[in-house]
Amino acid sequence: MKAIMKVFIKHFFIWLVIFTVIITPATYALNKLGAVRVFQGTETIMEELVLDALVDPKSPFFEAFRDSKRANVLLLGVNDGLTDTIMLVSYDMKNQHVDIISVPRDTYYGRKGVSSPGSLKINAIYKKDGAVGTARAVSDVLLGIPIHYYAVITYDGIGRIVDSIGGVPMDIPFHMYYKDPTDEPPLYIDIPKGPIVLDSSNVGQFLRFRKGSPGYPGYPDGDIGRIKAQQEFMKSAFRQALGFQLPKVAKTVIQNVDSDLPLSMALKIVAKAPGLKGEDIQTWLTPGKSGMKNGASYWWVDKEAIEEMLMEIYSIKTEEQQSEEQVE
Repeated sequence: MKAIMKVFIKHFFIWLVIFTVIITPATYALNKLGAVRVFQGTETIMEELVLDALVDPKSPFFEAFRDSKRANVLLLGVNDGLTDTIMLVSYDMKNQHVDIISVPRDTYYGRKGVSSPGSLKINAIYKKDGAVGTARAVSDVLLGIPIHYYAVITYDGIGRIVDSIGGVPMDIPFHMYYKDPTDEPPLYIDIPKGPIVLDSSNVGQFLRFRKGSPGYPGYPDGDIGRIKAQQEFMKSAFRQALGFQLPKVAKTVIQNVDSDLPLSMALKIVAKAPGLKGEDIQTWLTPGKSGMKNGASYWWVDKEAIEEMLMEIYSIKTEEQQSEEQVE
């Protein structure tokens, strides 16, 4: 069992699920398994997002989405009502593969009745419409990809989890320094260059950093650089978590994560996931480019490139590939 757990924890999605199972109270056994809620989530995505309403049945993605054995979980890192981190974790149980698609928080998402520059960014949706509204937007951006569950955590929650595993070792590439006294509360980031063990006092600073104050460096590609840094942080956190007492960490995770993941799905994933290896995990960035509109900076998605990405993730063959196979 310990060996299996070590495999699970290598990746955040599996790590989250195994925690769900470890500390489930025995009284849950008296309930209907499919309805048991391990976390404290109040919304249920599965009741809101219906595939037929998201994807044209004539689309090449419809059958792939419908017939796939994937479990898709939307991970949201929330700060002051805005989603600073948006990732879709897709676990293909049949083929033992995990894909993590990062969606930049500045992704432009126009909708009726919304006109202010800040509100047109996808990270603003959570404040008004919660996890389900954000899931609907992410699904729309990703061409109707089904989203089955969500998991939401704040920076304070991440800090508590990081402390529970003894901190997360990182090698800081440059002096991260940034001040914004107008933020609520005022934002102050000061992390020196070099090796460091991040804890609750500075992990939020690290995860939020993307540009430096005047005279200090930042990521050349802004939020995209921050996304890459977050992915490196996750890898280090997984390695660090391996040596710690799982029940203690599990309790902290459950107390600080809001999710609608039911026990039935948690158990299903636990039964399927032991064979996963490091090479079975692949990360993606929603294709697009940075651009300005009305004085605001946005990430403008490239739908054709998204199609290509999803066709690769879901192993959908193009008409040309199908023709070549028929010839062979």
